[in-house]
Amino acid sequence: MRPRIGVSSCLLGEEVRYNGGHSRSRFLTDELGPYVDWVPYCPEMAIGLGTPRETVRLTDDGRLVNRSGTADHTTAMAGLPLPGDLDGYVFKAKSPTCGLRGIPRYRENGHPADRRGRGVYSQRLVEACPELPVEDEGRLNDPVLRERFVERIFAHARLRELFAGGWHARELVDFHTRHKLQILAHDPARYRTAGRIVASAGARPPAETEAEYRQVFAAALATKATLGRNANALQHAFSQISEFLDDTRRHDIVARIEAYRRGLVPLCVPVALLAHHADGEGLSWVSQQSYLAPSPLADARAAPA
Repeated sequence: MRPRIGVSSCLLGEEVRYNGGHSRSRFLTDELGPYVDWVPYCPEMAIGLGTPRETVRLTDDGRLVNRSGTADHTTAMAGLPLPGDLDGYVFKAKSPTCGLRGIPRYRENGHPADRRGRGVYSQRLVEACPELPVEDEGRLNDPVLRERFVERIFAHARLRELFAGGWHARELVDFHTRHKLQILAHDPARYRTAGRIVASAGARPPAETEAEYRQVFAAALATKATLGRNANALQHAFSQISEFLDDTRRHDIVARIEAYRRGLVPLCVPVALLAHHADGEGLSWVSQQSYLAPSPLADARAAPA
């Protein structure tokens, strides 16, 4: 399933900025674009401000006004519908409507206030959908943050596909089995919690199981995977294939995992080795783990070993 990603329209090249321009992100349009379905939106255009237009800003008490202070757009902005069935959202950084962090507030005299926060539209969306992966385009310039965001949106899409219609306990078991290592690498505690939810799925109301699993799965993937946790997940994968390998291959994998743990090689090195040997030995439990290829942009099987 292709992730459905909300995005500030200007980031896709639409000329909706206050100055009549755009802020096109080549990563979004050229690299991520072929793998996702965009849901572009500009809240300022949606309330009829047009382009070009006078800039807007947030007041200290949370109102959205034009720069000259002659128009208050707070009520109109609060009435905008929020999107549904999304797997993530990319906002325009530093925008008083769409920014995710560090947006200045202003006093009535026009001087900056002491506090900063989110834009008025992004704040509403985050509050309404706290489990949704969100990011601003500026932070996606960081390759680590970009990789984490991409991993989360594809995981979210797979979970949405699972629960899109009627589902059976065995389907949740299959999904959880394929995502075990990915969850473990992010959050061992929630890995155990998710396992208990899945184990009791057949004996509980489906809606209750779905709600709990969604929350735990999203929270786990939102937790940063550390060197130690990744190494632990790699060891789990290795334990499943070790007996099928000769000493040379076993020692090679162990050495690569330890080198990763020490920060000497990237994660793709031991992951690619594990994927290669799991495929070669026909070990489907390992080869089908989402951890080995969490997204089309980070297909570890294509990484050099």
